[in-house]
Amino acid sequence: MSTPDHSSRRPAARRLLLGAGALALGLSLAACSRDGAQGFLNNVTSTGGLTVKRDVSYGPDARNVMDIYAPQNAQGAPVVLFIHGGSWQNGDKDGHKFVGESLARAGYVAGVMSYRLAPQNVYPSYVQDAAQALKVLRADAKTFGGNPDNLFVMGHSAGGFNATEMVDNARWLAEVNVPVGSIRGVIGVAGPYSFDFRTFQSAVAFPKGATPDEVMPDRHVRADAPPHLLLVAQNDDTVEAYNGVNMERALRAAGVPVELKVLPRVGHITIIAAMSRPLTFLGDTRAQVIRFIEERRLK
Repeated sequence: MSTPDHSSRRPAARRLLLGAGALALGLSLAACSRDGAQGFLNNVTSTGGLTVKRDVSYGPDARNVMDIYAPQNAQGAPVVLFIHGGSWQNGDKDGHKFVGESLARAGYVAGVMSYRLAPQNVYPSYVQDAAQALKVLRADAKTFGGNPDNLFVMGHSAGGFNATEMVDNARWLAEVNVPVGSIRGVIGVAGPYSFDFRTFQSAVAFPKGATPDEVMPDRHVRADAPPHLLLVAQNDDTVEAYNGVNMERALRAAGVPVELKVLPRVGHITIIAAMSRPLTFLGDTRAQVIRFIEERRLK
């Protein structure tokens, strides 16, 4: 009896391993700068087979634009608004094509937005931009096969602040007439929800004389807020873990369902890089996001 010959499988397996190694190496080389890492990820991201509409305007400013990614022939799909990070002073939607593609491949309609930046624009400008973008994305949802009452809001770093503050502070959704009941969940990825900005360089993103009590999302939690998933990077040396802990405590105190997950091995940049489908081996970000949406979505 002859033994199976696996030699034909080895070249494919070797190519897979080499490809993963090349991706990891490319990311590590590019990670010395955020822009380099994003450029690398976008270069290995294909949107073939997806419906993509770029530069959808949601307001009067040049940065009031978003890109929408959707599966072809979607029907009643969850709709996710993604908000980028960058200390409220840099970053844009173009650097996060990999997030939009990843969410669309999972079966969701994804809006990836830019917003007005500091120091020219301070709080609450960028939060109001998020609310306005959500309003437009909700209005356009059916065009892309999405359900306008099956919304999720997701943000990384400063974008995590924007996402939680926009949903949890009752003022911002009320300003744009988006019902909080249409939002099924909020996903914060390494977000700074509870810190004294006055001691950081990012103070330029907030009004002079403002205090943390006036601007931090953990001070503004509405009792009817939707469930939250807060992802913290174990090796984050940019946003300290107490931000997630304090936000979780505030949500629980208000009676809002919340999960706090500390993801091993990842840092402040790799926790969002792990949303890229070829880089899921870096960490559990994408799996956690999809699990949360699937558990909370309208069926």
